[in-house]
Amino acid sequence: MSTVRTSPGLLAAPAALFLIVFMLVPVGLMLYVSTLERGAFGGVNWGRHTAIAYEKLLFERDLAGQITFNSDYIAIILRSFRLAAITTAVTLALGVPTALYMASLPPRRAALMLFLVTVPFWTNLLVRNFAWILILRNGGPLDSALATTGLLTPPLDILYTPLATGIGLTYSFLPFMILPIYVALERIDRRLIEAAFDLGADRWRVLSRVVLPLAAPGIAAGAILVFVPCLGAYVSPELLGGGKSLMIGNLIQAQFGASRNWPFGAALALVLLLVLLIALALLASVRRRERLAS
Repeated sequence: MSTVRTSPGLLAAPAALFLIVFMLVPVGLMLYVSTLERGAFGGVNWGRHTAIAYEKLLFERDLAGQITFNSDYIAIILRSFRLAAITTAVTLALGVPTALYMASLPPRRAALMLFLVTVPFWTNLLVRNFAWILILRNGGPLDSALATTGLLTPPLDILYTPLATGIGLTYSFLPFMILPIYVALERIDRRLIEAAFDLGADRWRVLSRVVLPLAAPGIAAGAILVFVPCLGAYVSPELLGGGKSLMIGNLIQAQFGASRNWPFGAALALVLLLVLLIALALLASVRRRERLAS
């Protein structure tokens, strides 16, 4: 009986074609649009190339035509990185204990917890953020609860602040941190933990020297899954921040929407993509060095 051999390249052809059509081609179009001149009434002047879109990231022209440094867009990019980093840190602090608890449960209870973690995915992101508007608004449930306990004097004025944006981002992306860490913990050989206890290690030493290092791939995956979409988040900063916590995703949308500055919007999107690729490359390099060291 003859065996049919299939080339690995042939098996990867559908995925490669999908990536080319739906990723490389759009990125190439964005790169082309970013080099075009903005039209007088928005859009672009096809065929007229310029680097003004990239120049606008750092510089601006005054009424006299002089070029001066402009830090406004850099500040928005840095704010986006700060909120994304804080959200990643908070979800990590909440996700690790939750995943550890889930991994310690019997299979049936762990499945129930897994179901509860994924329940938010059943609801549209807009609906979830509108729910947080009702919770955080002055006179809402949070205000009423704190007034009852007497801990703080309402109104708290949390809504339409960076704190509200951070709460919305944390709630939206917390499952993306919990799930990969839980999967990594489930794959740990329990005999390693038992051996550590047999050798006299206490719970904290087992956690810090055995469990967390073995769960590091899941932690890294969770950090990427949270940080990357947070950096380009649009819905939570728009609804919960009320325009006061402008992030790069909101800025890009404004360029393609009300401002009709397509070249600048495309340049911003490409800069965001480049920064994310650099961050992912650095993370991959660190993980590779850790594997070689171990």
